[in-house]
Amino acid sequence: MRLAHAGLIVADLERAAAFYEGVLGLARAPRPDLGFPGIFYQLEDGGQIHLMQLPDSCAGHPRPEHGGRDRHLALTVADIEAIRRRLRAAGVAFTASRSGRAAIFCRDPDGNALEFVEA
Repeated sequence: MRLAHAGLIVADLERAAAFYEGVLGLARAPRPDLGFPGIFYQLEDGGQIHLMQLPDSCAGHPRPEHGGRDRHLALTVADIEAIRRRLRAAGVAFTASRSGRAAIFCRDPDGNALEFVEA
């Protein structure tokens, strides 16, 4: 089994795109017209991240400070230090994995938790 895609709800598509493209360096993939705004991003392993500009049924609910204690999307990276530098340069807060692994957690502009795990 492989992950085909992960769908994340965002409130402002262009603000989210600035994060996923400008900070993380992801490239857009073709997206069919689904009847609502969104962006697909292609990952190296064949999977995708789907941003969906839709109402968020979880808006207003408290989220744990550490993304590892929340639902999250984990992405494998070759160089965790490069991700740390990109996040710092963009002013994006992150926390280290509490397990001691070479992994960090951050949140996108909409509060979606992302984990970056060094391969």
